[in-house]
Amino acid sequence: MTQELNVALIQQACLTPQDANMKQIVTAIREAAAAKAQLVVLQELHNTPYFCQTENPDFFDLAESVPGPSTRLLGDLAKELKLVIVASLFEKRAAGLYHNTAVVIETNGEIAGRYRKMHIPDDPGYYEKYYFTPGDLGFEPIQTSVAKLGILVCWDQWYPEAARLMALAGAELLIYPTAIGWDSADSEEEQQRQKEAWMTIQRGHAIANGLHVIAVNRTGHEPDPSKQSDGIQFWGSSFVAGPQGELLTRCSEDKSCVQTCTLNLARTETVRRSWPYFRDRRTDSYHDIIKRYRDT
Repeated sequence: MTQELNVALIQQACLTPQDANMKQIVTAIREAAAAKAQLVVLQELHNTPYFCQTENPDFFDLAESVPGPSTRLLGDLAKELKLVIVASLFEKRAAGLYHNTAVVIETNGEIAGRYRKMHIPDDPGYYEKYYFTPGDLGFEPIQTSVAKLGILVCWDQWYPEAARLMALAGAELLIYPTAIGWDSADSEEEQQRQKEAWMTIQRGHAIANGLHVIAVNRTGHEPDPSKQSDGIQFWGSSFVAGPQGELLTRCSEDKSCVQTCTLNLARTETVRRSWPYFRDRRTDSYHDIIKRYRDT
């Protein structure tokens, strides 16, 4: 039986001031609803520019509580438009305790659940360990009226363990809000290798788990607030892959878009019958996976 789900990917260049950025988010969600979307996915940390390019204690003022202003605004919108929204927020949990948190808003405007980013990078231009405490909610899918969502965030996308654990817990699709782009100092060849690696590994998660994968990235150039680098050119290219890794839709590199796509969730059962990876897993022999490294 066909289980169709209409999803919308909202890929945007972040605007300043923040109220202008929030206005474009609301406009895009309304456009998605007009296109009959049932599930809307926003990019990572969509409310603000990507502040993690530098370490600045003043940027902690950008964080908010959950529930808070953004969940109230998005909750009202979800209730009005009768759709599910996957948001990505800078969460202030307590004084000095902050998370990079995905929040799922149900069609009734209530929070269905949240996921706190587990893998936190610390690289030039991506100083996230300064801002974010690693997540403590585990890899637990969030049940919604449209599907059971396996939400992961950006750097999580490089870890097959995270995707597998979400799938083993019953996720019906995997969703990755993302903020990733190029260093202008890299050659064009290196830039393309990085982007292709990003797409390839996520398509691999789709194949290995027999699930649809939704990856939503930001686009546009964002300057480095410290002026120590040329900033980041986010590469867009948001996409949806089917359970055999096939590309179902893809946004451009350099333009904001509201991209809709219809998923047939019943394909997970069909694909897993032909490629029964879960059946053939050797769970009795995987104990070393929890080690940091196997020293010889």
